[in-house]
Amino acid sequence: MNRRAHAEQALPRWRRAVLKVGSSLLAANGGGLSTRHALGLAEFIAASHRAGREIVLVSSGAVAAGRSLVRAQPEAAHGLAARQALAALGQTTVVALWQRFFDRPVAQVLLTHDDLRNRRRYLNARATLRELLSLGALPIINENDTVAVDELKLGDNDNLAAIVAALVDADLLLIASDIAGLYSADPRSDADARPIDEVAAVTPAILAMAGGAGTSAGTGGMRTKLDAAVKAAAAGIATVLFDGTDAQALRLLAADRLRGTHFLTGGTRLQARKYWLRHAPLAGGRIHVDAGAARALLSGGASLLPGGITGVSGDFARGDMVEIETSRDGGAAIVARGISQYAAGEVRRIAGRKSAEIESVLGYSYGETVVHRDDLVATSGVDA
Repeated sequence: MNRRAHAEQALPRWRRAVLKVGSSLLAANGGGLSTRHALGLAEFIAASHRAGREIVLVSSGAVAAGRSLVRAQPEAAHGLAARQALAALGQTTVVALWQRFFDRPVAQVLLTHDDLRNRRRYLNARATLRELLSLGALPIINENDTVAVDELKLGDNDNLAAIVAALVDADLLLIASDIAGLYSADPRSDADARPIDEVAAVTPAILAMAGGAGTSAGTGGMRTKLDAAVKAAAAGIATVLFDGTDAQALRLLAADRLRGTHFLTGGTRLQARKYWLRHAPLAGGRIHVDAGAARALLSGGASLLPGGITGVSGDFARGDMVEIETSRDGGAAIVARGISQYAAGEVRRIAGRKSAEIESVLGYSYGETVVHRDDLVATSGVDA
């Protein structure tokens, strides 16, 4: 097959990325998992680490790995419960496959889409992943196929990777496929298919270029990759699609060059995040802060610490969007809004305390900040 090649282009600038690797790149022809393509991807990850960058890996392959362990029972390949059992059998094999390539520790994190819809669990997942990255570990994420019925029906790690990219505030979503990028038609069946190097927006015409399902080893396809690019773009995150079986394409990636398809985003990740923070629905409560804390939030890009809090009004849960208010000129002014890491009752108990005292006061801690700077936006039009 003589496919026309994608042009080489500059990779978008990034410091933290989510890399999604599908089953088609990991499954061995005779069953189980293979290091054939995983090695090149691991070398790219290692090169990124040496450059001071962070990677979160979303890796498929658990069901394929589990199936190879029960090859004598072909009926185990069918049925929801059986697939869940295969995923449970194969998860350790997937983690072991990646660990063999790295001196640094790898950490398995199993998520469902419900984990990322529920604000409390969302915050817990994000805090865990941030801590793993700060420890220098390589988080390896997969859907929790052993219990998540809806996720097995969806069967889509492309979209999970896009959600994770927003979760960890990634700069870039990298999707490794067994095809070089997006084409005007399926290049496996249409000799006139043209490579698409750049996509400004995923329009109906672009969606029409996507084929059907993916390979027999995986459950995705080009359509799910386009869906993932749309989700990432909405969060201000660019997406690149490349051939994970192409050693030269991987070497180019390590040199910040792309041979594949670049899906643009209309704005920056920060702009998208701040827009969402400004317009997300508010809970009923407010956090009151002193003048020093207000100045730090408005002009210093600081997080809200308990020491600057003077009180709480109303009620809210951990993960709710709240307003932050300070006294000014005999009245009150809203200076910011953000996602509270603690519920209203907890904030009342730690108000005015040092961050180091949170655990002794509450008996537990969700971190030293009440509202992290990444989850906070200054209110428009308020002077510092």
